[in-house]
Amino acid sequence: MKIGELAAATGCHLETVRYYEKIGLLPKPPRTGSGYRAYRPSDVARVRFIARGRSLGFSLDEIRSLLRLSESPDLACGDVDALARQHLTEVRLKLTQLQRMEAELMATVERCRGGQRATCAVLQSLGEPDLPTSPAISIHAPMG
Repeated sequence: MKIGELAAATGCHLETVRYYEKIGLLPKPPRTGSGYRAYRPSDVARVRFIARGRSLGFSLDEIRSLLRLSESPDLACGDVDALARQHLTEVRLKLTQLQRMEAELMATVERCRGGQRATCAVLQSLGEPDLPTSPAISIHAPMG
């Protein structure tokens, strides 16, 4: 199948498929005589695996590791379990941080009563230093 068909079958954008190929998550497919990429059903399954991993918040490096583990059927599941448990710990930490951010934003918005920009609670709070109980978090780039 061509790249557009693979993208349609997996729900990924064409550029995302090309990117996965570029970084080595998706092997370079053979080309047809006219130069089109010729993807196989196994490529559909692989892109779906990657997309599902991304939707669960796994990084591309973690997905690369999971792919390697999935391609070694004789390995025990312990490595996969350890990676998934570590990721779950990170997700729980992000949830805690997001809940703190939500509380701080709610308090700030509650203090905002309209009025003049000079007395805007939202703008004033952005100028304040971060609280030690509210560490900054990084949100990963959009998933494709």
